[in-house]
Amino acid sequence: MISDEDKERVRQATDIVQLVGETVELRQRGREFWGCCPFHHEKTPSFKVDPATGLWHCFGACSEGGDVFKYVMKRENLSFPDSIRYLADRAGIELTEDRGAVRGPRKNRLIEALTLADDYYHTMLMRGRGEGPAAARAYLAGRGFGSDVCRRWHLGYAPGRGALVAYLRGKGFSPKELIAANLAVERSGRLADWFYDRAMFPIHDEQGRTIAFGGRILRPATNAPKYLNTRDTTVFNKGKHLFAYDRAKETMAATGTAIVCEGYTDVIAMHEAGFTNAVAALGTAFRIDHIRLMERQRVSRIICMFDGDEAGQRAAERAVQFIDKTSASMVCVVLPDGQDPMEFLSSHDASAMQAELDAAVPLMDFVFTKRLAGYDLSAPGRRVKALDEMAQLLAPLKNSVLLDEYATQLADALGMDVAETKRVIREKPVKAAESEERERRREAAPRPRTAGPWQAPSAPDPEDAYVPEDYVPADAYEDGGVPVAAATAGGGSTWGGGSFSVSRMLSGDERMQVAVERELLSMLAAMPDEVRPYADRLADVMWADGRHEGMAWAMLATPEGTAPADVVAAATAVEPDAPQILSSGRVVSSPGMDAREKVAFLVDSVELYSCKRRVREIKARLRQAGDAGGEDAEALFEQATALQKRINELTKKLSAVVEQ
Repeated sequence: MISDEDKERVRQATDIVQLVGETVELRQRGREFWGCCPFHHEKTPSFKVDPATGLWHCFGACSEGGDVFKYVMKRENLSFPDSIRYLADRAGIELTEDRGAVRGPRKNRLIEALTLADDYYHTMLMRGRGEGPAAARAYLAGRGFGSDVCRRWHLGYAPGRGALVAYLRGKGFSPKELIAANLAVERSGRLADWFYDRAMFPIHDEQGRTIAFGGRILRPATNAPKYLNTRDTTVFNKGKHLFAYDRAKETMAATGTAIVCEGYTDVIAMHEAGFTNAVAALGTAFRIDHIRLMERQRVSRIICMFDGDEAGQRAAERAVQFIDKTSASMVCVVLPDGQDPMEFLSSHDASAMQAELDAAVPLMDFVFTKRLAGYDLSAPGRRVKALDEMAQLLAPLKNSVLLDEYATQLADALGMDVAETKRVIREKPVKAAESEERERRREAAPRPRTAGPWQAPSAPDPEDAYVPEDYVPADAYEDGGVPVAAATAGGGSTWGGGSFSVSRMLSGDERMQVAVERELLSMLAAMPDEVRPYADRLADVMWADGRHEGMAWAMLATPEGTAPADVVAAATAVEPDAPQILSSGRVVSSPGMDAREKVAFLVDSVELYSCKRRVREIKARLRQAGDAGGEDAEALFEQATALQKRINELTKKLSAVVEQ
């Protein structure tokens, strides 16, 4: 369980502009930073980051928003607790839970052990004596990797025979830590090295820290795999990491293109030839999480470089299932004569490789054509078999707009009816691998909470919550916008991009009060001392959402001069959904009014809606009383009269502001 104190330490240690700026190009506008939303594709920036409050919000299609934890949850597909752990690890903060025995060795200890192992392996390669290091140097030299390349990539040699275990034990690491890092394994009651007599390729996270290894066998051995990789650990997941991603991400972002190879040596050869946007999957099939990782760099084109053999064809076919799950175009390159990138570059220069990349064909077209070419379509029975197998290939696209194109192409090639071809594809179950992938992602995703239109959401499970279902109906904001209460130089105010009149602003009172309350709360978070003078008036407001009232009083209870980020933290302490709610305000950055005028306008607007709701409640009570009347009815009538008078005053006041 992560304590509130640890969560707050992590929040304060995280610079949200720096965090978002890793994958989003941000430009400063006044106190805020704006860019294109990383969670949906857009050409006009609608994504706002406020460093003062530590909040972000997209005013475009996805309408997402929140704090640093919500951002990491979205970007990394993590649960709330894991987002804290991710940022803690990034900031070098040791969480209280890590100091206990429940979760095993601390992550920073594992990374320290892996880093020392990396140095040890590299030293053994560069300076080691004997047959083993010599064989490793010969293997790497045979692939064109001289000493300079080995130094740049920190390649190494693992001697095995307990040498690494002895070295790290001498550095103070426990058997439990070495096993948790998968540097060692227990065999017959003794601790042994995991890697033995192999050329070593260190694997890094996006920050460049060593988190795993890939080891290539040097001399054939019975039942020994050609490549041995680090198993999944608390710091490494082969389905989420890519080899050389830390080196490639900048070029990916700059060019919008990622090159996916099949092996470590291929990636190194590509980088050494100048193609520094190349990466490789790590001992596993290409997965959707790998695509998501590349999408963080705003990649719009993914070039898959598969070997020309049967294994390469299977890899291409597995990648097809992701075509409709990314906005990036997926294309394919198969080098001539069945060569891999390293082999091709050993006999060709970079310009020849660039020509191959420029000639990449759509991945689906390649797989489709290659598979069809392998069928004998001379007999009807063989065409039926081809349809069955091709339908399995196309099954992942059964709900995609691409289905019509490829179903028609397949029907024409087989001489079959298009409608029947589509039917067969739609009825074909998706391969188990894809079903398991969806299930794995579903289990990893945090479970959402839901709430009714006017109900406070239930208390979150601290280990699983933090992704609320926004209760406000989709039509709560007319024209898809929220009121931005700031008069412009041209007269009038902004409403989702267009001007509005007071009569239009006062329509849909209950729903619009929710919107205005959110604007006021966003202003309170960003400029708390400007709102404090209105505390007494806000005490009499009939809030449309009880959550908003609790947040308001938590923020107003902070001392004068409290930093905006700490005010947000106070609201979050009483309402977990506070970051999403507070990030959605537009008033703070809107032009045309100074801060005091904006606050006054919003307070007047909230009070206006509150008064109108009170009047409706009184009318309902009077109708229920009927002819009975009495003193209670007279008192209610007097209240309604006073409220209506206040409504008229506020309406006139707000009209004057809008018309300025």
